[in-house]
Order: sequence, then C-alpha cells, then structure tokens
Amino acid sequence: MTQPACRAPLLAPSFLAADLANLQAETEMLGRSAADWLHFDVMDGRFVPNISFGLPVLQAVKKYARQPLDVHLMIAEPQHYLEAFRDAGADIITVHYEACPHLHRVVQQIKDLGCRAGVALNPHTPAALLADIAADLDVVLVMSVNPGFGGQAFIPSTLQKVAAVRKLLHESGSAALIEVDGGVSLANAAALVAAGADVLVAGNFVFSHPDGPLQTLANLRAHLAANQGI
Repeated sequence: MTQPACRAPLLAPSFLAADLANLQAETEMLGRSAADWLHFDVMDGRFVPNISFGLPVLQAVKKYARQPLDVHLMIAEPQHYLEAFRDAGADIITVHYEACPHLHRVVQQIKDLGCRAGVALNPHTPAALLADIAADLDVVLVMSVNPGFGGQAFIPSTLQKVAAVRKLLHESGSAALIEVDGGVSLANAAALVAAGADVLVAGNFVFSHPDGPLQTLANLRAHLAANQGI
C-alpha cells in the first residue's frame, strides 16, 4: 500500500551529524533551511552502544531553534526522563518499543506532558507489534539502520516495513506520521515517501554533503517534489 502524494514529506535533519562545537550556528542555519523538524538523538550507552548528548544540550539548542524539536530517546527506562526532556524543549518525544515493557503507560505520559508521542521500531521489530497502540500514537519511527551510530548504510527491507506500518495505521484509523531514520538520501527518499513515509530524518547526508546543509536540504525538497508530484 502506498500513500497518495497529497502533501510534502517533512524533513528532519539530525544533530548527530552536525558540528557539535558550533551548535548555535548550526541551529540558526537550520532555521533558514527547508527543515521542518530538528531531530535530536539521545543515546545512553545502555540501550544502544554509544553515548550522544542529553538534557543540557537540548536546552541550549532550544534557545535558537525555529522548528519543533523531535527528540528520539534511544535510552533504557525512558519513563524516568520524559518530563525533563519536555522541560528542556522537546516538542515530539519518541521512545523505543524495545525499551518499554509498559508502552501504553509511557505513551500516555508523553501526551499528558503536552508533547506528541512517538514509538520507534528497531529493524528486527515487526510492525504488527504496534497494533494495540497505533491509534494512540502521533509518530511511528521506523529505524532503517541499527540504532546507535550515524553514517550507517540504509537497510533495503525498510521499504516493505514502511508499507506495512502504513497499512497497520490505516486499518487502526490512526493519523500517526511515519518517520524514517537512518541512511536516508536522494537514493531512497522518493521510494520511502512512495511506500508511506511522512518524515525523513537525514544526518550525514545533510551535514557531510559537499553542497552544504542548506543546499542539500533544498535539493532533497526539490527532488521529492519532482518525484511525488508535490
């Protein structure tokens, strides 16, 4: 099942690939870009084998951000930190299915805090496991790499998984957006949108491209418009 090309997909550059020594400048630059959300990956060294950044950095970025902050918690026991991330500036908070044995409760916590609630699925986690929670979600984040590190190669089977999530959301009557994170580039962006993706997270592709982030995001926007009739 594919989604109609009725609206432009949202672009969410990932701070994981930004110049971390110049986050104010990077945030202000993205405020002038084609980005719709700013994606903020939090890693704890427990749920994933890496440590990135946390609350103080998010709070600092919030001062200069013009777009909503899309906070992806790749951490164990995220329920203990939800209010702190909301207070630090998160607009969207996404937790991992695999990290939440009481997922419904965590989703409700996020909503009660006034944030949009997302659930992320690792590459090995079937879309069908969201059937009982789909109607409560604002975002389903499909990991197209194994979480923990930037710059990994896109997993091709993600296209089928996005389509499966789209079908599940349709059948459950959910209005949740489908977000894809990992290895997104011009090589797969249009196919992901055709499969049902609404939000594309891009890190290394945006920040390491020789054209620079502003032009790369503009090129990605134009590419999607040309390929989706947007």
